[in-house]
Amino acid sequence: MTTGRFAPSPTGPLHDGSLVAALASWLDARAHGGRWLVRVEDVDTPRCVPGADDAILRQLATCGLVPNAPPVWQSCRAALYQQALDRLAAAGRAYPCACSRKDIEAAQAERGLVRARGRERPYPGTCRPERGGPAGRPARAWRLHTGILEQKQPIAGVESTPPATQSIADDTVITWTDRRLGVQRQDVASSVGDFILKRADGLWAYQLAVVVDDAAQGITHVVRGEDLADNTPRQILLQRALGLPTPRYLHTPLVRAADGEKLSKQNGAQALDLTDPAATLRQAATRLGLAPEPDARGVPELLARWVPAWRALHP
Repeated sequence: MTTGRFAPSPTGPLHDGSLVAALASWLDARAHGGRWLVRVEDVDTPRCVPGADDAILRQLATCGLVPNAPPVWQSCRAALYQQALDRLAAAGRAYPCACSRKDIEAAQAERGLVRARGRERPYPGTCRPERGGPAGRPARAWRLHTGILEQKQPIAGVESTPPATQSIADDTVITWTDRRLGVQRQDVASSVGDFILKRADGLWAYQLAVVVDDAAQGITHVVRGEDLADNTPRQILLQRALGLPTPRYLHTPLVRAADGEKLSKQNGAQALDLTDPAATLRQAATRLGLAPEPDARGVPELLARWVPAWRALHP
């Protein structure tokens, strides 16, 4: 069965941009005769606003977007994330790291690399096991090994000098097809490097949590904002490392503020105006390429009309 999800972070109420993603994910699940779930992504607890999760659920209900099962909270699922990290560590795919941001910047500067604005700071692999690990420094975080990791022991049945080694890493060049953006490609090792799985402050990283939860909830179709498309290669790499299925992805157009930046809570996006839920939904649907259906009477009829229209746009 097709299963989709909407996974808001409770850092504030929904705004116009987040409603576009919520509506798209709901329509996609309904258009394919499947289930729609809501997952509250609250692992980054310092950024969470008390009561925002309940406010988001009320906003969704006002817009007729009701999940097929009770919502889940990531903050209650730490045991699942630890199990996944333990599996990766046992396979040599995760390792402890002692580097601070300042350490990483210094290592990159030595290599003549400058981080572009808005881009990831690729980790240079300083604490990789084959480079001596943290070298006596206290570990701050855990990272995924994205490069080729050579085993110390010889491969059974192979004689060579020096001893033959075996690679346990997957190809880090990830090619995938987005249902809206088309074919995408990224070399995770060179673009991002060994990325964080568990943070220095003890909190779980988004990349690991979302991969574990999508698999645990049986998510088959991920529909979310285009700003998250750059995360997809890392998540596919993690899915492969953990032996988990890869969902189909569709990234929706971004809603931008007057200055051209992505509309977000961080840049002062206002909470949804739901004095007229139908009007607000029409605005979101228009951004998704759907007709506003001005003669529809109320939210239920609007949603019912958009389901087949979405299916035609995104079969």
